[in-house]
Amino acid sequence: MKNYKRYLVTAALPYANGPVHIGHMAGVYIPADIYVRFQRARKKDIKFVCGSDEHGVPITIRAMKEGISPQQVVDKYHALIKDSFERMEISFDIYSRTSSPIHHQTASDFFKKLYDKGLFEEKETEQFFDEKANLFLADRYITGTCPVCGNTRAYGDQCENCGSSLSPDMLINPRSTLSEAIPIKKKTRHWYFPLQDYESWLREWILQEHKEWKPNVYGQCKSWLDNGLQSRAMTRDGNWGIQVPLPGAEGKVLYVWFDAPIGYISATKELLPNWKEYWCREDTKLIHFIGKDNIVFHCIIFPSMLKAHGDFVLPDSVPANEFLNIEGEKVSTSRNWAVWVHEYLKDFPGCEDILRYVLCSNAPETKDNDFTWKDFQEKNNSELVAIFGNFVNRTMVLMHKLCGGKVPVLHASALDESDRAIMKAIQTTPLLVSEALEEYKFRDALFSVIDLARKGNKYLQEKEPWKKTTLTETVENEKSKAAKEDIDNCLHLCLQLTANLAILIHPFLPATAKKLLHILKVVDKILEWENAGKLNLLSVGYSLRAPELLFRKIEDKEINVQIEKLKHGLIQSDADVAPITGQNSGKEAPDLKTEIVYEDFSKIDLRIGTIVSAEKVEKADKLLKLLIDLGNEHRTIVSGIALHFSPEQIKGKQVVVVANLAPRKMRGIQSDGMILMAEDKDGKLHFVSPELLINPGSTVN
Repeated sequence: MKNYKRYLVTAALPYANGPVHIGHMAGVYIPADIYVRFQRARKKDIKFVCGSDEHGVPITIRAMKEGISPQQVVDKYHALIKDSFERMEISFDIYSRTSSPIHHQTASDFFKKLYDKGLFEEKETEQFFDEKANLFLADRYITGTCPVCGNTRAYGDQCENCGSSLSPDMLINPRSTLSEAIPIKKKTRHWYFPLQDYESWLREWILQEHKEWKPNVYGQCKSWLDNGLQSRAMTRDGNWGIQVPLPGAEGKVLYVWFDAPIGYISATKELLPNWKEYWCREDTKLIHFIGKDNIVFHCIIFPSMLKAHGDFVLPDSVPANEFLNIEGEKVSTSRNWAVWVHEYLKDFPGCEDILRYVLCSNAPETKDNDFTWKDFQEKNNSELVAIFGNFVNRTMVLMHKLCGGKVPVLHASALDESDRAIMKAIQTTPLLVSEALEEYKFRDALFSVIDLARKGNKYLQEKEPWKKTTLTETVENEKSKAAKEDIDNCLHLCLQLTANLAILIHPFLPATAKKLLHILKVVDKILEWENAGKLNLLSVGYSLRAPELLFRKIEDKEINVQIEKLKHGLIQSDADVAPITGQNSGKEAPDLKTEIVYEDFSKIDLRIGTIVSAEKVEKADKLLKLLIDLGNEHRTIVSGIALHFSPEQIKGKQVVVVANLAPRKMRGIQSDGMILMAEDKDGKLHFVSPELLINPGSTVN
């Protein structure tokens, strides 16, 4: 294993187009913070950098919609995001931003060096352009009818109804989401980075030298490499961003995914005069904490850029997590299906560590995981309160009651088997935690800490020191002496365990660790990792403060409020890409499609069907697999209605089916038809159904 002198930890730059939600925290920032706090406790030379990602088309679009400047947009969200991180005690050494002058200069210099080395390909291509908004359109800002399932609100890169990958050219009746104008093709010139030139090097570097990377990261990298790499444009048309530093490149800016990771370098430059020691020395361990949607950028594109530049170290590890869903559904910021950190902090003041605990214990380390408010309540009440907090509180109460508020002596000659077992648990737990954290297994590490508290509770319950006080109050004899020694030993070890819990829990729950230090009347120096596992952290005879509750119970009514808040805050997915009309008129009916003649309509075979059964499609939040009775046959139809109806709701429902639609495969399932749905002004779907019960298979004319 390579001997590193220093560590540089980066956390993915949050996009300054909105606040951060708990999915961001669970996937990136809490794991990164735990790792950094652990290494600081080990006295490692480590720096933790991050900042707001403040360029790109979505910010320009939000500014247009709100009638403000892009700078005002990023100023607003940069401040909100930074405050959320600070209140959640994410301990960055610096939280910078990509709109800063130092970043603009750093990114420009990086691009210019690659350009001067002749590494870019200059190409002229045709791209979609909105003449009304006067903008080239990213694929996501073009909508139209999906050629696969007929969804009229498919995006230019994907249909969220059937999950098909698309391109704007594939859409039927494409329109700009900015102005509803029909986009045109327009020629534009850009500079492309030839990723294919680095493919053989990437294969060696990743697939041979970094087989220890997490399976999800390694597997995704291998898939990209196996499919072959292609040149990728590193510039865009626009005025908001870092101007391309070349003559004749007016109206061109650096691609946001070119400039954003360079933000790690510019933030380090802003933080340290000797920043090159962290970026240009081979004895630096560079670690990127990211979500799985950023793997390709941090493992393929950015390393290739660094390799091309030649002056910088490459990442040693990229411990990407999967996604955290909420109440069984994928997070959707556009639909407001999210738990926003700044709102949580308002609703649960002083409960930052509870959220840190739940998100770490439920972190999506190897697969997508789910956050539910009921589980949040259960983990707090049954684990933090009933195990961790209960052990500390019982120990402190009994110490004051039975030992006069002071650390009792340890009688070595009177130690029994259970005493030695708890001593061994105290001594071995730090190794378990360390090994797990070094392998980025944060859930396992946290479990080991809580398990030590659990063992402490069991030990205390078995020893029952409160039952032995009557013996110590009787006449002095061997029996009363043994009882007193047993009480002293039990509470002495429980107090040493409590002090160890402060050290072990600190990377995970820093505010809780501070509370423990206050109760135990010890200074921060005790939190150094070399102290973990020691059995003499608290001196005999040392007076301790009165017990304080570390955590409070979360009541049912608080959880019900959050569940209702989540449901009531739900909005339709197109709410964040509304047309720019200069007015707030509410949702209007869509324009009529191109006129058809009777012969066109007569080709469609519409039938009445009855839904026999329905089930969710695996790994597709919006799809239901329906079995429909059409009279003389049963059909399987995959429909994107799972966000509107549960399978139980629609069994027995009569629907109108397009029965002669060509079969299509969705998520590996052949769909033999389509059901008709109507959408109201709020975006809610409704079945088109007969008023009276009609025989399945009947025609609709």
